[in-house]
Parts: sequence; structure tokens; C-alpha cells
Amino acid sequence: MAITIDYYLSLNSPWTYMGSGPFAEIARRYGAQVNVKPAKFGPIFEQTGGLPLPKRSPQRQAYRLMELRRWREVRGLPLNVEPKFFPSDDAAATRLVIAAKLQGKDAHKLSLELARAIWEREESFADPAVMASSAQRAGLDAAALRAGGPSDAELDALYEKYTQDALKAGVFGAPSYVLPSGEIFWGQDRLELLERALKLAA
Repeated sequence: MAITIDYYLSLNSPWTYMGSGPFAEIARRYGAQVNVKPAKFGPIFEQTGGLPLPKRSPQRQAYRLMELRRWREVRGLPLNVEPKFFPSDDAAATRLVIAAKLQGKDAHKLSLELARAIWEREESFADPAVMASSAQRAGLDAAALRAGGPSDAELDALYEKYTQDALKAGVFGAPSYVLPSGEIFWGQDRLELLERALKLAA
């Protein structure tokens, strides 16, 4: 029986973006199902002792940029460490990801393409054309995903539910990958440990 991994993500997170492709490959390799759960990490930080980026010390902010550059090289990604439209209002983009999930589409791939808009392409989620082109790159139609589907309010309620699910699971940062056992792997730099766990479970 295939393992289902709960995938808690933020479209504004460079670490989510960096790990998305490798995570998809690991899941494919081990036949794992990915349960995409976008979550609001502002409230999660408030309840788990984290700080939003602007409130972190200068030392921590500088180290974050250093780590982004390091991992950009390791992952071989054309990431802009200080993109023009970060942070971007991701409410509409997150609704699109959740709508794709509800329709059985590849919400994981869509989330990667949306994140790529911010971190590679210097684009903003505020532009509907950006969401449309991101969906197209993922092989989806943004307008069709929203046509006749759940309302904004219904999708927002699911967004809130996933946030509460994250807190109940013990998640405190993005991305987090949670196994059915409850074991959490926080951060794209824990993907090798996640793969090890999947290999042991195979």
C-alpha cells in the first residue's frame, strides 16, 4: 500500500520552491502519494515561536541569504535570492492550488510552477496572467480550475483547515513533509532523510 506524505508548503517560501522538484522525484521513486496542504505560516510562526523574516535579527537574515546561495548551487536552480515581488500576496494562487487538488489534478506540479514565478521569473501572484501562465506550464488551465468550482470562501476555509492540521501535526516551518507515523521532516535540506525513511519502509 502506497504511503501518503502530507506536504505542508508556502508558495512564498524559497525553501518550498527549492525542494519541490526533488521531493516530487523522491515520491515518484518510492510510489508515495503526496497530499498537498498549503498552510498559513504567519499564524503558525506565532504559535510555535517562529519569527517572520522582517523581524529576524540582521545576523539571521544575512545567514538566510548565504544559505539560499549555497543551496541554489547544490540544487542547480536559477533562484533570485532577493526577488522583486517577494513576499507576494499568495491568496489567489493558493486557492488555485487547492482547487487543483480537489479536482484530482497535479497540485504539486502547479505549486512548483507558481513558486517558480516568484523565485525564478520575477513575477507577481497579483497578476492573473502570471497564475494563468504558471498553470499552463503545469499542463493545467487556471480558468477551468476555478470555473464552477468551490467559492473563494470555501477554498479559504480549506486553507485555514490545512493550517490547523499543520499545527496539530507539530509543523512549524515550510516545507514540512509528514509521514503517516507522524514523523516530520522540516526543510528541503531534510529530503535525503525523508528518502531514507521511505527506503526503510519499502
